[in-house]
Amino acid sequence: MPRVLVLLIALAVAASAAAQTIYRWTDANGRTHYTSEPPPNARASAIRSRVSAYSAPAKVEATPGAPAAMATQSVVMYATSWCPWCAKARDYFSRSGIVYVEHDIEKSANAHAEFKRLGGRGVPLILVGREKMSGFSEQGFEDMLARASR
Repeated sequence: MPRVLVLLIALAVAASAAAQTIYRWTDANGRTHYTSEPPPNARASAIRSRVSAYSAPAKVEATPGAPAAMATQSVVMYATSWCPWCAKARDYFSRSGIVYVEHDIEKSANAHAEFKRLGGRGVPLILVGREKMSGFSEQGFEDMLARASR
């Protein structure tokens, strides 16, 4: 039974990823854009996102180049709608009364770009102060939150 469940989840993830197309294009000012629709009258190339959900234990590390403003207790999560670990984090935040900001990296080109800038390779990517967690664990998150409160 567990193998069947894993197979069904893998198929759902693959179908969701295949349905999402992101286009990269450069405007007249030389700025690169990432959008879900190709721009009118401009050459765009479709890119395939290589984002996966973390299945390994959560990893907590310092966020490189984090601005001093991030040293507060603000909680930010980069996620997708289909990620089971993102759902666990949402549920935990809701049960614990934790206020957070969520960015769906498949629905927002800006969120996807920021996720990549932060070194994201899988979801969820959770920021608390100057630390980031790749994946999710309740204890790891509580430890991050405690350190940010000091």
